[in-house]
Amino acid sequence: MKAKWMCCFFIVLTVVTLLSFRNYKNRIFDWDMPGYIGCLYTLKYPNDPDKVRTLTYAEIEKEGPELQYKDILGILTPPDKARQAFAGNTRAFSEQLPYFQIKAGYNLAILLLYEFGFSPPKSVLLLSIISYFISGLLFFYISKIIFPGNYFLAGIITIGLMLLPPINYMARIATPDMFIFQFLLVFMIGLLRKWNQWIMFLILFVITFTRPDYIPFTLSYLGVKGIYEYYQSRKLSLNVIIQGIVLVTIYMVIMKICHYPGWKHLFYDSFIYRRHFISVQPPDFTLKEYFEILLGKVIYFKRITFISVSLLGLTFYCSKDRWIRICSMLIFVNIYIKFLFFPHASGLRFFFGLIIMLFIVFLWAASRKYNGFKLRKIA
Repeated sequence: MKAKWMCCFFIVLTVVTLLSFRNYKNRIFDWDMPGYIGCLYTLKYPNDPDKVRTLTYAEIEKEGPELQYKDILGILTPPDKARQAFAGNTRAFSEQLPYFQIKAGYNLAILLLYEFGFSPPKSVLLLSIISYFISGLLFFYISKIIFPGNYFLAGIITIGLMLLPPINYMARIATPDMFIFQFLLVFMIGLLRKWNQWIMFLILFVITFTRPDYIPFTLSYLGVKGIYEYYQSRKLSLNVIIQGIVLVTIYMVIMKICHYPGWKHLFYDSFIYRRHFISVQPPDFTLKEYFEILLGKVIYFKRITFISVSLLGLTFYCSKDRWIRICSMLIFVNIYIKFLFFPHASGLRFFFGLIIMLFIVFLWAASRKYNGFKLRKIA
């Protein structure tokens, strides 16, 4: 059996390597790239915003395909006036950077690759490729935990996941979606292996530090875990409270240091009107307008809703284990918490990590119900 697992791992490793290479050859220079390269150059030239903007676009023009660079500039048809303003006006560009700077862990990883000698565009895009490769290996390890007696199923599920269009798209673009995905998988490994609570907290800390918008998930996990343990032992865990305070503190510190304008600004710029200058036009919208936008987006959220509800229902069908059901509900609820804050209905990548976590919990429940789908010798 060990030899078969090694053979399966070699096949998965080969496939993931080839897919990683293909994604690197088809990398995409999109709008998020100027933001993260701008963050990188701001660390190097904190007192020279003009140089930061000039170098940012010069590096992208040097390496990026002409059509994609024009799209970043906003000069394709139809023209994008906001992107044109960011590319041509230092103040407009600088005021956008806090939206990107708050992804502190992601920006530090980009800086590390840059210090190793990669160009800024390659540092941003290569990070997504590396994360894609690592995620493939992590998911195979998760599959091995869930199906210890079925190397074939573990390999097929892993390769199937790595072939999905959303994860390959995430691997090609300049966003932290692929980078954070690997930490979500590590969290799931800890959940399956029942790691020590302080190791789990360290993972939650890294997730929050990398992407502070995951604070609802990290805090809700701590809250649910604390309540579950209280009902198990009738003892209130002080550690959970301390951990929650630390996560909230790091979140607030990042917001403060990066001068993050706040959720209302992000929502306004994302779903109402992309302002050229954040400091000039206030993000004024009513609660009625918010719910109208939310309702309009819910209609196009049906694909994610169908997948999420199906996985939740299948998990409850396969398992009566209280903790498995709680984990499934926790992830399910966080998908909709994320939607309430950022209702990007057409962007599956924004919810992909949580959906895969929900899928892993379903596999966990199904494996326990059907004894790991163990392979049996044919008599």
